[in-house]
Amino acid sequence: MSIDYHERIPNNIELGSNRALQRALEHWQPHFIDWWKEMGPTAFGDADVYLRTATGVDAEGWASYGTVKMPDYRWGIFLAEPVSDRRIGFGDALGEPVWQQVPGEHRSTLRRLIVTQGDTEPASVEQQRLLGQTCPSLYDLRNLFQINVEEGRHLWAMVYLLHAYFGRDGREEAEELLARHSGDPDKPRILSTFNEPIADWLSFFMFTYFTDRDGRYQLKSLAESAFDPLSRTCRFMLTEEAYHMFVGASGITRVIKRTLEAMKALGSDDPAAVRNAGAIDLPTLQRYINFWFSSSLDLFGAEISSNAATYFATGIKGRPDEPRFEDHRATGQYLRVDLPDGKGGVIPEDVPMRNAMNEVTRSAYIRDCDIGVQRWNRLIQDGGHDFRLTLPSPRFRRSVGAWASTRTDPQGNPVTAEVWHARERDWLPSEQDRAFVGSLMQRTTEPGKFAGWIAPPDGGINNRGLAYEYVRLN
Repeated sequence: MSIDYHERIPNNIELGSNRALQRALEHWQPHFIDWWKEMGPTAFGDADVYLRTATGVDAEGWASYGTVKMPDYRWGIFLAEPVSDRRIGFGDALGEPVWQQVPGEHRSTLRRLIVTQGDTEPASVEQQRLLGQTCPSLYDLRNLFQINVEEGRHLWAMVYLLHAYFGRDGREEAEELLARHSGDPDKPRILSTFNEPIADWLSFFMFTYFTDRDGRYQLKSLAESAFDPLSRTCRFMLTEEAYHMFVGASGITRVIKRTLEAMKALGSDDPAAVRNAGAIDLPTLQRYINFWFSSSLDLFGAEISSNAATYFATGIKGRPDEPRFEDHRATGQYLRVDLPDGKGGVIPEDVPMRNAMNEVTRSAYIRDCDIGVQRWNRLIQDGGHDFRLTLPSPRFRRSVGAWASTRTDPQGNPVTAEVWHARERDWLPSEQDRAFVGSLMQRTTEPGKFAGWIAPPDGGINNRGLAYEYVRLN
């Protein structure tokens, strides 16, 4: 399906045939542009950026590249191609036709899910709005902006659903998506991870590796939905989301490569010596991993959830890649979940599968995250060093679910408050860690040059070389 770029709002949904919806979205559009100019990337409105723009929703040849000023980027509404005779793939209504309209009994639940997903999109743009001031290269600056504009388009995707299917309530929710702001003490974003400051590029790479990966799993779950417009919207968003995770994975890899180069030149892995050499030591990387991974785990919700059971039973939200499971009703099945026993220990409990859907998805996410960690460890091992990066236990530093009130060490062992306070600086980034990483964030904008704390990538974008001027600063 091609995208009509002749319209004021690019789309592939024949928006022009629904004049009321078109007028409503055209009314929302200037508010979005105002939000972008106020809360989007700071001081780069006049920059010419080499960006990817969607031209179709098929897997092949779906995008084009060109130079554009970000406020002129053609945001729009793009849905994946419909699946002929699509049927509900899970839950109590398994095999029934999917919904093209919102069933009245599910209206509130679907709206809440769409609003929560939609709220994360502008939140990440707001979290990252100052990073351009300390970019390690024009290549990285362009990648930041590519992610930003695509998160802006993902906001459009959710706003379209709210306007098209939820009437006045949906229009009001769409306005609120621009009224909340990341970290605002009075009107913060809905999910706590999206109120965390991202003040340095190491945090950005961690966010795009861990938190955007959570986003991928949430979108994959919603792509299974019986509400077909939501499913089609999320299926196309997943195409763009893959690049965001690539930026995170490759960014952390390049940080590690530069660290290994410094350690080799020094003949030492001493963290202080590595820092003095202008690289980020491996223990600091581990503390950043502990912080962002544990924060992202909370986004899946509680280990035992009646809401998750309801979403699955009714067909509203499924498991990622639902076809790979054998039993699509998930009845009479149990998942063993480790819970705190209230005495400083751990007790396993067999939880009905439907109530454990959040844990099913979280476990798949953890396995996926670990793939990158093992790749990084192979780099470290090949460099001749014994240090190994690890994912902390899913019990560590949780603020949602059964472990929210239990302090544990990174291995998941419950610890006292005294031990936690004594060891916190060993496990999580300290103010000194953040200050050190911040001191490395020196802006580098000469084409082909990279800051000293990160290695160059293996190649450029769309067959452009590393010396290509990906962002022209006017």
